[in-house]
Amino acid sequence: MKSLKALLNVTLCMMVLSCSNDDNNDNNQLQNFQSSICGNVTGTQAVYWDYSHGLAVPLTQIPTITNPGGHYIHAQYPALGFQLPSGFTGQDIYIPQTQTIGVNVVRNDNNVVWRYVPSSTFQGQVAINDILAFEINNMFAFYGFNGTPQVVCTTTSQESLSVFTVFFGARLLRFGNMTALVWAKNMYDTTLNMTFTSISVSVAPTAEFDTQVFSTFLPISFQLLVIDNGVRDSDLDGTPDQQDNFPFDPTRQ
Repeated sequence: MKSLKALLNVTLCMMVLSCSNDDNNDNNQLQNFQSSICGNVTGTQAVYWDYSHGLAVPLTQIPTITNPGGHYIHAQYPALGFQLPSGFTGQDIYIPQTQTIGVNVVRNDNNVVWRYVPSSTFQGQVAINDILAFEINNMFAFYGFNGTPQVVCTTTSQESLSVFTVFFGARLLRFGNMTALVWAKNMYDTTLNMTFTSISVSVAPTAEFDTQVFSTFLPISFQLLVIDNGVRDSDLDGTPDQQDNFPFDPTRQ
C-alpha cells in the first residue's frame, strides 16, 4: 500500500507542476483533453482514465469535496479515512482470510459507487483478468445488468521487478445507463508464491459520470494521497494527528 501511495504522490507533483494557472485555459484543457492511451474518450473521462494509470493530467489544483457530508474511518484500519460528500456513506470491507481491507462509498440512491480495496492477499498466482472479471460481474449483479457492456477503453500490462511480477488491468465500460471505470493491480511474489492485489471501481449514471469524477471520485482519491506524518489528519478535524490527543475522533482534540 505504501508503494502505491508513493507512486501516486509523484504523479500528483507531476500534475500540479505541469499545468497553467489560468481558469479558462484549465477548462479548455479538460474539455479538450485527449487520452494518451485510449483514443475513444476525451474530456473528463479521458482525464480520469489517464489518472487511473498514474499519468500526468491537466489539473492545477487538488480536487476537493465541495458538498461535505460526514467522515468515514475504517474500523480495522483507521488510516483509511476521508471526508464524504453529502448523501454518501462509507461501508467497511474486511475479509480476514485474505487480509482484505477496503471501502464501498455509496450514494443514498445506490446509483453512484466508489469502491477501493488497497490490499488483498492470495496464495498462488491470480490472473489479473480474473480479478477484473470478478469485480465487473459483481458490479453488474449489483445493478441487475445481464447484457453485453460496451468496452470503451481497455488496458492490460505486465512488468518484472526483482522478485515481483506486476500486472495491471483497467476497463472503461458503459452498460445500461451507467458508466464505470474499473482497475486492478496484482503484484505476484515469485519467492512466496503469493499475489497482492489492489482494486478500484468508480460507477455512476452516464449522464452524471463526469460530474461525479470531480465531485466524488477524484476528491476522495486525492485525500488518500496525503501521507506525510507532519500533516496527516486522520479524522479530518483540522488538527494534525501529531497534535491531536484523539486522532481518530473528529469530535475531540
